[in-house]
Amino acid sequence: MSGHDGFGSTGSSASSMPPLVRQPQPQQPGRPEGEQLAETLPFRAREAQPAVQPAPVAAPVEEPEVVLGPTGRPMPELPEPGPRTTHGHARVISMCNQKGGVGKTTTTINLGASLAELGRKVLLVDFDPQGSLSVGLGLNPHQMDLTIYNLLMQRDVVLDEVVVPSGVPGMDLLPSNIDLSAAEVQLVHEVAREQTLSRVLAPALEQYDVILIDCQPSLGLLTVNALTASDGVIVPLECEYFALRGVALLKTTIDKVRERLNPRLEVDGVLGTMYDGRTLHGREVMERLVEAWGDTVFHTVIRRTVKFSDSTVAGEPITAYASSSPGAAAYRQLAKEVLVRCPDA
Repeated sequence: MSGHDGFGSTGSSASSMPPLVRQPQPQQPGRPEGEQLAETLPFRAREAQPAVQPAPVAAPVEEPEVVLGPTGRPMPELPEPGPRTTHGHARVISMCNQKGGVGKTTTTINLGASLAELGRKVLLVDFDPQGSLSVGLGLNPHQMDLTIYNLLMQRDVVLDEVVVPSGVPGMDLLPSNIDLSAAEVQLVHEVAREQTLSRVLAPALEQYDVILIDCQPSLGLLTVNALTASDGVIVPLECEYFALRGVALLKTTIDKVRERLNPRLEVDGVLGTMYDGRTLHGREVMERLVEAWGDTVFHTVIRRTVKFSDSTVAGEPITAYASSSPGAAAYRQLAKEVLVRCPDA
């Protein structure tokens, strides 16, 4: 019989249709009957973890900018020296350089005045027959009855008879004139001629804190006397090539005096003077100076200024003539640096 639609197609019988009721699943072994397997397995709720905050990133610490001085080295912080309640046990320092015109006399006057401002009692010794130190403090060396020549050559002359006030509070002067040139010839035949200046300065050691000796521009017997009497040497050095060449010979002389006459002698420092940082030559000489002498070179540098010449004509240190000038500030800084290097001063 044809299908109900009349096209001869055969339909499915009822017995071949899938049952509408879900067939029971086979029981899992070991599970009690009637217990249904949960569609989703139970799980323990996870405790909320606190959010991990990233460690704060420290801001970069800015290092203070290092200020380089004219010597190419960082400028140190120089403490303000305390006042002296007592005086004595003087440190004797020679300003020495066999080349003339490098600033020995200018440094002796202005360093001495700066040390006096800091409460030190200072004696300046003019040990140059030209008498430039005496002239720079307003004295006429040709009108003086007694000078250091008389102190050296006459045993009846004592120190207090020759010392004169310099016009700066706390600073005295032992003057000189052309007569001193004869002493170098006369001392040749003396016994222990190299210790003559040391002998006559002995009474001053307990009266002053610092004694500065302005040497003549040579390495003769007078300069050897000054080095023999000294505890230290400051070498003023003009920032020029010719001045740089002569320092080696001076160092040889200092070494000989230390070995043969004065074991306590040492170089307190090399001071660059007449410095002009605007010129390449000046900067190159300063660089060579630091290479050769290292930390012996003072951080303080004395620059060129016309105020030094003006103060010399006026017969005053620059600290009094132009107290607020850069030159006065430089020598005040040098005085602090000297006291740091020489705590006994």
